[in-house]
Amino acid sequence: MKDEIINRVANSKLITVDLEDYYPEGPRVLFDIKDWLFEGFVLREKDFRRQVSDFNWSQYQGFYVALTCSSDAIIPGWAYMLLSMHLEPFAKKIIVGDLETLEASIYQDILNQLDITEFKDKPIIIKGCSKKPVPQNAYIMLANKLKPHAKSIMYGEACSSVPLYKNK
Repeated sequence: MKDEIINRVANSKLITVDLEDYYPEGPRVLFDIKDWLFEGFVLREKDFRRQVSDFNWSQYQGFYVALTCSSDAIIPGWAYMLLSMHLEPFAKKIIVGDLETLEASIYQDILNQLDITEFKDKPIIIKGCSKKPVPQNAYIMLANKLKPHAKSIMYGEACSSVPLYKNK
């Protein structure tokens, strides 16, 4: 069988890590408090607290929430803390920032919990090109977490990977 096609990639000891496999389901939302400010710029404590108290927070059940203010208003830290106190019983995660920062924070939590013992002294390919919004920071966090343990780290696909690190 000299014409037999051998899949060397499938037979290799390479381990592919696809960050998309760790993508947690759940809606992501940007919660902008601009509309709760007087003329979009001034936080009036009494009015703000009333709006927070009257708002139906349960609509964010199972959501990942990024709190922000899209106007140039100066928002005191306690305002975001107050919002998070009301969101906490419902939301999976709450941060101050944009949706990209939210995704990076979600992945940081996931990667902090990732058991990497199976990657010890193994050649690793970190798969690129995901269909889900995996943030660039997640790739960096994963590579840095694997570096002390992996034999080698590459990026891309097994058929066309870019070498990043080789343990000497």
